[in-house]
Amino acid sequence: MDESAPTTPAQLALIFGRLSLTSFGGPAAHVALMRDEMVDRRNWLDNRRFLDLVGVTNMIPGPTSTELAMHIGHDRAGWRGLFAAGLGFILPASLVVLVLAWGYERFGRSAIGESLLQGIKPVVVVVVAAALLKLLRAAVRGWLTGLVAAAATAAYLLGVNELLILGLGATLVIAQRLAVATGMLLLSGDVFALLGPGAEPAPELGRLALVFLKAGALLYGSGYVLAAFLHNDLVIEWGVMTEATLLDAIAIGQMTPGPLFTTATFIGYYLGGLPGAIIATLAIFLPSFILVGSIARLGSLMRERPAAAAFLDGVNAASLGLMAGVTWQLADDGINDPVTFVLAAATVVALWKTKLNPALLIIAGGLIGVIAGLMRV
Repeated sequence: MDESAPTTPAQLALIFGRLSLTSFGGPAAHVALMRDEMVDRRNWLDNRRFLDLVGVTNMIPGPTSTELAMHIGHDRAGWRGLFAAGLGFILPASLVVLVLAWGYERFGRSAIGESLLQGIKPVVVVVVAAALLKLLRAAVRGWLTGLVAAAATAAYLLGVNELLILGLGATLVIAQRLAVATGMLLLSGDVFALLGPGAEPAPELGRLALVFLKAGALLYGSGYVLAAFLHNDLVIEWGVMTEATLLDAIAIGQMTPGPLFTTATFIGYYLGGLPGAIIATLAIFLPSFILVGSIARLGSLMRERPAAAAFLDGVNAASLGLMAGVTWQLADDGINDPVTFVLAAATVVALWKTKLNPALLIIAGGLIGVIAGLMRV
């Protein structure tokens, strides 16, 4: 597909709506699937531009893959594209989680979900690893960016804060390029109406909105960090959820496609019915629309200035290091028995020998996991 051909908001909504319903596996998998769709299949972006959008996204709080979708939408169709891509990626997954929240309230947890995750994880590991290899060719442009990527992986696995890793990676690359090009100057720095009566009184819905607004506006890193963030607010301070129910909510977010932050939809429904689900979902994603809209052109402007481009290259290398660290953890957790080993090996062969969409491979892995789980019963 021609990169220069115009893209309509409707196209973006349909593409990211499909990704929302097929992108299982968490933020690292979402990034890999978006890269496959935008770089390999549609030729809308090259690896360097895609990496720049990933880097800028990692510099702001909020759900990484959702904000990446918004950035891509803005890149292709301006403000309308930003909202079309963002809503396209959020709404279908939120509806899936809403249905599961309704089922959970009536029937409790299900072993099928655990089997689904067991089948998805090994396929996701291989899909993400394949995307990493392709992106590394664009991100590693010399010994220093390679060192930054490797060090970022090690630091992530040792538990170092993700934002600190990104900042140090950027600082190292800037310092090296300033040393080489003496005289280069560093670039200096440049809500809700309640929707009607629900299961909880309005003040409780208002507090729910504040909890998720805070999460959406302040949370750095992947959606996996959300569990600790919400544990303090909902279990310890407010006391409206048990630890077991919160973990179930996080698990639902992990096993369903699309953004992990749709966990908010589940918790909102659990605490306040349909109005609670709507308010929690709006609250957690609203900061992302504001943040991405505020800095949407930052990547392009930074790439035009040498010092800022060095900053972006450092962030990009560190971002891939973080992605590699997540992949390592997924492999350690998800490839641990004969079934998962076979699934991982089959995914390697499928990616090497065919042009199948990786999303289809992830769905197939989930189905095989469910079948294997039923056979063990």
